[in-house]
Parts: sequence; structure tokens; C-alpha cells
Amino acid sequence: MHYGIADFIGNIGVAMVIAAYFLLQLGRWRAHDLSYLVCNLTGAALVLFSLAYAFNLSAAIIQLFWIGISLFGIARALRAR
Repeated sequence: MHYGIADFIGNIGVAMVIAAYFLLQLGRWRAHDLSYLVCNLTGAALVLFSLAYAFNLSAAIIQLFWIGISLFGIARALRAR
């Protein structure tokens, strides 16, 4: 297996999504916190970037939905301010 820069970037994205969910479960972040939403968005975008180098349709679909849902949440959070 070749581990390149795209894999590293994708792993950073995975770590971001996991960290965001973990902080949510610890009660440090709330689901509507901008930091939670941006962390999810960025993480999913980094994973999607890595998929450009080793494509997997199922993983790409879930990342696209994750990005879309995060953008929706960010828009709602910004409107609520």
C-alpha cells in the first residue's frame, strides 16, 4: 500500500470528524455550535479531497451529504445570530 499526501490529508479529515463527534458526546460542543459544524464540514471536505486520488463511490456520496448537511447547519447557525 502506498501512503501519500492525499492519504494524510484524508486522515486529518477523518480525525476532525471523529473529534467533532467525540466533543459533541462529551458535551463540550453542541450540535448547533459553529465550531462543531465547521469542523465537520472541513473534515468531510478533506476526506473527499483524498477520494480524488483513490475513488470510492460510497465514501464520496456520504462525504457529499456530510458537506451539504454541514453547510445547511452553518447557514441556520449564522441566520440565528
